[in-house]
Amino acid sequence: MPEIDALFESINVRDLLAGHDLNDPTTPLSAPDLRLLINRLESHSLRIKSKVQSYLVAHHSEFSELFSTCQDTVSRTRLISDDLSDVLQLISDRPIDVEIRSVVDEINEKTKEVKLKRESLDLVSAIVGICEALQETKEALKGGRFRFAAERIRELKVVLRIGEEEEEGEPVAYVLLRKEWSDCFDEIQDVLAKFMENAVRFEVDSRKLRINYQLSVGETTGIALSTVLEAMEVIGMLDYGLAKAADSIFKHVITPAVTHASTFVAVEDSSKTSGEITEAILKLDQSSDHKVEDVDGGAIYTGIVKIVKFICSSLCFGNVTWIRSFGRLSWPRISELIISKFLSKVVPEDASKLADFQKIIERTSQFETALKELDFVSPSDAEGRLSKYAENVEVHFASRKKIEILAKARNLLLQCNFTISQEFAKRNASLKSDGVESLDVNSSKHVVRLLFSSEMCVVSEAASQLMHLVHKTLEDVCVSSARVASEFYHAARDSILLYEAVVPVKLEKQLNGINQAAVLLHNDCLYLFEEILGLAFEYRASFPSSIKEYAVFADVAPRFRLMVEEVLQRQVQLVISSLQEAIDSADGFQDTHQIKQFESAKFSIEQVVFSLEKVHMIWEPVLRPKTYKQSMCVVLESVFRRITRDILLLDDMAADETFQLQRLIYLMLENLSSLLGSLKSADDTSRPLDDLIPSLRKTRKLAELLDMPLMSITSAWESGELFSCNFTRIEVQDFIKAIFTDSPLRKECLWRIEDVSQ
Repeated sequence: MPEIDALFESINVRDLLAGHDLNDPTTPLSAPDLRLLINRLESHSLRIKSKVQSYLVAHHSEFSELFSTCQDTVSRTRLISDDLSDVLQLISDRPIDVEIRSVVDEINEKTKEVKLKRESLDLVSAIVGICEALQETKEALKGGRFRFAAERIRELKVVLRIGEEEEEGEPVAYVLLRKEWSDCFDEIQDVLAKFMENAVRFEVDSRKLRINYQLSVGETTGIALSTVLEAMEVIGMLDYGLAKAADSIFKHVITPAVTHASTFVAVEDSSKTSGEITEAILKLDQSSDHKVEDVDGGAIYTGIVKIVKFICSSLCFGNVTWIRSFGRLSWPRISELIISKFLSKVVPEDASKLADFQKIIERTSQFETALKELDFVSPSDAEGRLSKYAENVEVHFASRKKIEILAKARNLLLQCNFTISQEFAKRNASLKSDGVESLDVNSSKHVVRLLFSSEMCVVSEAASQLMHLVHKTLEDVCVSSARVASEFYHAARDSILLYEAVVPVKLEKQLNGINQAAVLLHNDCLYLFEEILGLAFEYRASFPSSIKEYAVFADVAPRFRLMVEEVLQRQVQLVISSLQEAIDSADGFQDTHQIKQFESAKFSIEQVVFSLEKVHMIWEPVLRPKTYKQSMCVVLESVFRRITRDILLLDDMAADETFQLQRLIYLMLENLSSLLGSLKSADDTSRPLDDLIPSLRKTRKLAELLDMPLMSITSAWESGELFSCNFTRIEVQDFIKAIFTDSPLRKECLWRIEDVSQ
């Protein structure tokens, strides 16, 4: 309708109000303008109605056709709506989808029932078949048809999935059938084992091995041995069935052939019935050359090969599977027997005889080759165990020697009592007191010369013999092959370490006391320390090149040096502790002017002297002079220092008391004169004892001070004499206060002493 559209587009209010500016919002329309606008709009409206009416009249037929089409469409829509309403009403009265679903479910259920019944029928058929097969197996077993029974057992094992994990929901019948199969398998296994037991027998009295070919057990008779073996192979019990036979043959036939190879010889024989061989016999007869010693193993190897050939042909009928099964059961035991009873015993005792062992190596290799050709030894097994053992004879020789060396070293250490005889101790002490260094190194097994200091040293028999063993072993290292040398080197090193491991534990109780064993252990460790340091310098250049790379001893030496210091320090501390306890009983030397207290103090001094003499008797014959002197000086220093300290700590001393204290000191010094004299001549050093034992000079001076006048004491301090004897100002002042009563003279003397100190 383009005409109508053009008419509407021609209406423009701006044109209807010509002359008036509509863009100015501040100018309102007047009443005449509005009336003019209304008139013009009415005019246009009438024009539009006229145009529309004209258009409708002009297109009347087209509009009639359009309205007719619309009416038909509405009518059809109503018809469809009515049909749909009828269908919906029909469905709501009788739901067809429910009926269809019900029919489908019924069809599925019937299908499942048919399938389940078919599966149940198949299961029942299978169970019935298995039951019949098991029954046939039992009947065949009773009838002697072992091969048939064995094959059925093998088939049923697959069907019943024997050895597999049971599945959930599995029929109970299968569990019962598996148990039935297991019972049937055990039954056939027992029956076959009994037949094998009857097949192979050894008569001890006649020394005959009999293998029967026609077997009978109970009512079952006339069963061939080969049938029994075939049945055992089918059900996989060949190793189980042959185990007893292999054990019997090993015990009664092979073992004598190895242990008494020169005494017995194997002779084959057979027994026939109606022209058929019914029995094979192997007899161990007395050898005519039983006095000839089997040096290279020829008789052993020949005898065993003959026995194996008899087994392969008469028992295993040449069947490779049966032969290998018998070999798996027997060969490990045979090889171990040959090693333990023959090869290990012919290992040379001396390294020079190793070359003579080559013939045994060759015969051993030939023996194993012969067994491989017979399939008695499987190529997949641990091959050549005998040949490897024989070829490694050097290692076996060295290992055995190492064991012997360590055993000898251990016995030396365990059997030694770590003491020296009284006669030796007295003689050694006498020589030392006469100015002689000590006994000569060749005069006693206890005397050795230290490697670096060149001093004579008394050691235990165990230490000297142990180092002799070590030196001999290292000498063998220098002339041995690489493998043997390595074992010898470790044997020497381990022997030394054995001392460290064994002796301190053995002497544990002695080390907790003052005795000769402890100082011998000190000397042993010093001796071993110096010897160990020298081993590398003495032997390393002659070691095989492969040993030089790792042969060291220096790492072991510091352990013994540490033991030297620890043992000596421990002994010194034990002696000092013992002496301190003896001095404690003097109760600080108080009130010695009283008889009871004096006797107690005197007894304490006597105990100290006795203990020192005892230590002197233990240490002097054993310790080196220098070590003895240093250790004894440390002990004496602790004694004199303690006694002087206790006396100087007394805060009040009567005149009688000072006399008794002086008497005690002189008594102690007199009783120790021999001991002090031994220290002066102990070594070549020129240092006086007063320098080595500072408290000795102080003790002597204290004895003099006890009866010295006050002015003399003061003068001695002023002159420096008391200071040179290690007295302190406070000690001198306290001593004066303890002895002398308060007086102007004492005050003056104390002031003078104070003044000198400043």
